[in-house]
Amino acid sequence: MKFHFLGKNEEKNAARKGAVRIALTEGKSAIFRDRDGVRTLEIGTGEDGLKKMTRRTFFLTMRKIIAEAKKTEIPSLHIHMPDFAFPRLGFTEKELGEIIAREFILSNYEFDFYKTVDADRHFFVKDIFITGGSRKTEEGIARGLMIATHINKSRDLVNTPGCDMAPAHFAENAIAESKGFPVKASVLDKQAMRKIGMGGVLAVGDGSQHEPKFVILEYFPLPRGQKGKTGKKIKPIVLVGKGVTYDTGGINIKTGSHLDDMHMDMAGGAAVLHAVILAAKLGIQRNIVGLIPAAENMPSGMSLKPHDIITSLSGKTIEILNTDAEGRVMLADALTYAGRYDPALVVDVATLTGSAMSALGQRASAIFTKDAKLEALARELGEKSGDHVWPLPLWDEYAEEIKGTYGDFANTGKTRYGEAINAAIFLYQFVKDYPWLHIDIAPRMVSIEGEYLAKGGTGVPISLLLQLIEKA
Repeated sequence: MKFHFLGKNEEKNAARKGAVRIALTEGKSAIFRDRDGVRTLEIGTGEDGLKKMTRRTFFLTMRKIIAEAKKTEIPSLHIHMPDFAFPRLGFTEKELGEIIAREFILSNYEFDFYKTVDADRHFFVKDIFITGGSRKTEEGIARGLMIATHINKSRDLVNTPGCDMAPAHFAENAIAESKGFPVKASVLDKQAMRKIGMGGVLAVGDGSQHEPKFVILEYFPLPRGQKGKTGKKIKPIVLVGKGVTYDTGGINIKTGSHLDDMHMDMAGGAAVLHAVILAAKLGIQRNIVGLIPAAENMPSGMSLKPHDIITSLSGKTIEILNTDAEGRVMLADALTYAGRYDPALVVDVATLTGSAMSALGQRASAIFTKDAKLEALARELGEKSGDHVWPLPLWDEYAEEIKGTYGDFANTGKTRYGEAINAAIFLYQFVKDYPWLHIDIAPRMVSIEGEYLAKGGTGVPISLLLQLIEKA
């Protein structure tokens, strides 16, 4: 999709180029020609939709524009920016441009990589003509285009089947993506992890013929240890992403539909990878580290077994009650490793529990933190970015649920209830020395009907991570 900028009085030029003008209206969508012979696509926003427009519905409406154009095979669209300026929503010209570009490109995405027959490929909108904008609009569209491009790259990773996305493939992709940007990418192999005592990642990966990898991304635009205006040492933000490239459940193997989409269990890792690359590409002046433990969770003679006890990187022992609760075991090592950077904030992103989906449905990710201000900021930025989140409790008494019988901690709770909270309180045991936010994106791993996104991964929560990097 390409964006073309026309002058304020060049609306007719857009029509001559074959672009269909977009108009927002109440009710349902329709195509018609107006009095000047300009072909127009009306996008219905429902009953009183224009009067009741919110940031949330605006995001969806922008995606709906592309969905309707794809459905009716319209290749070129004309957007007159003043028609989309809802003053009560508080968008700046730059922000409005960014949102329109980002949501258009996200909705235009399809995962066609494995389709070999042209007739089976999807239709794409190719050109967007912009009138009534400003230089700020152009800046916003350029930023939105950059963000959406990397969100879609993360979706490509998430949608790639496990046969082509083993831990080594993920690590190779991370190194390739970082080239050309001031991001240092390195990978710890099995031997290096064993040397430092990364028992959690190794234990999860032992059952697979594909060895686990630990991906490290470092973006340091500011000198390490440099002091800021307050005289305090500038500390990095560390992003941690779960990278289980396929999750069978291990010895506690998943059955039936529970295996659906388990090649997407590395969505957190993909989000962290592209959040770091984006921060570098946008030139954000903040030191950022990305840590991604990548492994396959497979059943074999070498697999982790129920009631095994492993020693994590922290030295704390973990009693394995269920091998399908593997993500938190890997993250325990990554969160401990994060401490080496003396971080200002650690944010982990993981498709961690079906329990989070049971609690929230599929329209928001679950967040956990002990910091009330950080929780409020995450909720605020979730609304602003479109990556909506909602808090669940992280009370100390939940720690009783994951107290080990023979080891320090158990990797699941004592009952089947509240597992999203049990997983979060487990992770908290490894992050008590620095500010921390846990985002369980299992509810948002795949798209759902009505949000005008292609089937498969959503790219959540890259937009939120960028906002946190800039404002936390």
